[in-house]
Amino acid sequence: MATRTKPLSRERVLREAVSLADKHGIEKVSMRKLGGNLGVEAMSLYNHIANKDDLLDGLVDIVIAEIELPVTGEDWREGMRRRACSAREMFLRHPWALVVMESRKNPGLAAMRYYDAVIGCLRKGGFSIALAAHAFAALDSYIYGFALQEMKLPFKNSAELDELAGSIMQQMPEGAFPHFTEMITGHALKPGYAFANEFEWGLELLLDGLARKLERT
Repeated sequence: MATRTKPLSRERVLREAVSLADKHGIEKVSMRKLGGNLGVEAMSLYNHIANKDDLLDGLVDIVIAEIELPVTGEDWREGMRRRACSAREMFLRHPWALVVMESRKNPGLAAMRYYDAVIGCLRKGGFSIALAAHAFAALDSYIYGFALQEMKLPFKNSAELDELAGSIMQQMPEGAFPHFTEMITGHALKPGYAFANEFEWGLELLLDGLARKLERT
């Protein structure tokens, strides 16, 4: 059992749980394992964490606090761009967070600050409350969807993409799928291609659409 070197606290327990989830997956996070890592009996943790639901709620709040919030007075577009990029980076650091976030019913203080700051930035940018709600939903759907797709990709770098593309092309009847072949050979296999770059391209497209909606209101 690890030597206890710091006083036990709710934040320390939660940060250890985040580290454990990052390394081994959320399903491996348990009070027993956390206690062992922290050098205490599992029962000691219940002085700081009420139950498994409280633990999951706390985990979500810890990682949401890593997302950059829009700054007061900041242009709405810049605020949304920065927070979108920051949220995606958070999901890549904590792949388990995407699913867990959507399952929680008790948002913590960090989550509420995040939601309020995003809505406030849009409202101060001239969005009606209805348009702000539409924008929030559209942006989050894009961020979550892209992060999920990125995490599930069967390749991690250009070398692995080249190998995968070559394998797929070999299995296809020659000339059977010309448009797919063109996209692979004329775009995805070009020097400098990275799927991650598609995020900002799609984000700008979405922000352009929101800007046009805002102009019409």
